[in-house]
Amino acid sequence: MAAVLTGPSHPPLHELRFDSGRLCLDLVATAHPDERLASTDRLCAWLVGAGLVPDAAALPACTAAWLAAFRELRGHIGRLVRGELAGRPAPAALERVNLIARAAPPAPRAVRTADGTLVRALHDEPGCPALLAAVARDVVDLLTDPAARGCLRQCEGDNCPIIYLDTSRGRRRRWCSSEVCGNRERVARHRRRAALARA
Repeated sequence: MAAVLTGPSHPPLHELRFDSGRLCLDLVATAHPDERLASTDRLCAWLVGAGLVPDAAALPACTAAWLAAFRELRGHIGRLVRGELAGRPAPAALERVNLIARAAPPAPRAVRTADGTLVRALHDEPGCPALLAAVARDVVDLLTDPAARGCLRQCEGDNCPIIYLDTSRGRRRRWCSSEVCGNRERVARHRRRAALARA
């Protein structure tokens, strides 16, 4: 059965996170705090939100095998990036990412709509290897670019494993998201001050 990117079962994009600054890191973030890629519908929503496929695209071949493949790639990317941050290389993860990156990513094309506007479409219906390759190539690009790799940060939020790209002025970003971990930290600080004032 076709996995269609619109409809009542389509999960809202706000349930998926796109605030890490890189496609590959956004995929890694789908494992926290709970599994966010719990179904093919969610995977299709992530593919749209990440910009890998246009909004109107249907992915009839998207099955549980796609879900397993994206989760597997997510694990390799997570081990690889965290290993780089900690100075502990992850050779098996690197080998697997490099292998996945060898496939050709989806080919984009511009299509003119009825009102004359150009919109992005894909030349052919993308297969799983092409979409995986686009994400794998992103992590290869990230880790081989010294400037980008130097912007990698681990969130300072309590028990938050999210890694993001700090492109803020002065490189002073502390949290994966100001609205998520940043807000938790501000609330915790307020509670500590209130407790001290009562003591």
